[in-house]
Amino acid sequence: MFDILVFVYEHCRQADLAEDPERVAKRLTAAGFGEADISAALSWLAGLSRVPLRSRAPMPARDRSIRALAPRELAKLEKAAHGFLLALEQAGILSAQSRELVLERALATSDDCLSIEQIKLIVLMVLWNQHAPASRLLAEELRGARGVIRPH
Repeated sequence: MFDILVFVYEHCRQADLAEDPERVAKRLTAAGFGEADISAALSWLAGLSRVPLRSRAPMPARDRSIRALAPRELAKLEKAAHGFLLALEQAGILSAQSRELVLERALATSDDCLSIEQIKLIVLMVLWNQHAPASRLLAEELRGARGVIRPH
């Protein structure tokens, strides 16, 4: 699925995903991805727009709260990914809401334990979907993760 996310980020527009997912699916098929993988990835991507509607409750200020990960979240993420998400939030790159969306989308993957490279791609897709301004350097760092991802 992560290879498909990279392809979508590099070759598709957000409007295509929202307005014409069938066209995106055809592009993915033409690129050689399997039908089951395409379906799973498009379903995962659709979750990016569904989740914020459920979680519009205000989050506590970053300097007044601590987010402890639940056991299920701890098991799903490599230890390095925990620190990575915390660093992004402390740097102001991820808001509390964005962090929650990253965690929700991480839990929505079929992988048992996600590497930091996979989390970087999830962060990139969340920021991309939110039209969040990300520096070119951050985008390159996050996109650079694709070289070490192995298809499942």
